[in-house]
Amino acid sequence: MTSDSTAGVTVAEPLIIIVSGPGGAGKGTIVDEVLRLDDRLWLSRSWTTRARREGESEDAYVFVSREEFEAKIGANGFLEWTEFLGNLYGSPLPAPHDRHDILLEIELHGAQQVKAQHPEALLVFVMPPSREEQQRRLQGRGDPAHHVEKRLKKAEDEEKLGGELADLVIVNDNLERAVDELRSFVGAARNARR
Repeated sequence: MTSDSTAGVTVAEPLIIIVSGPGGAGKGTIVDEVLRLDDRLWLSRSWTTRARREGESEDAYVFVSREEFEAKIGANGFLEWTEFLGNLYGSPLPAPHDRHDILLEIELHGAQQVKAQHPEALLVFVMPPSREEQQRRLQGRGDPAHHVEKRLKKAEDEEKLGGELADLVIVNDNLERAVDELRSFVGAARNARR
């Protein structure tokens, strides 16, 4: 708890909720829906040096050059960052943001970095219902075949470690249920800090 000197009241620090999982688990879809339903959450939009996929929303990431990304690293501007398949990905440090809880949608390696700096952060790990469904989702979003293969191989290790580290594991076989599980978890965490 911290004291708000302007109002003279005690307020809770914002929650840091990390949503992680292998590519194709559907974490982005879950996060988008939870953000739509909960105006007390603020998404720290990740930066990446990879090119935007055909049909991908312009605000899916902050798309930057490698030079811009490396300059931000040099300025200690990321909560976490990693390199995967030759591209850099990172979560910028949040600016003070009018008491919203912070939501991060990041790779497991980045989640571990955030947890090391912020042990109080809560980790939600999203798993696909099956490897076949994960493959279908990855192919459906336009990933090249060799990237799909690498992501599927990486998922096996990520799922084992993610399951061990997570405060909550969600199997995304039904979007509505997965969204409800995440919203209930966030609500319980908010109630627990009062």
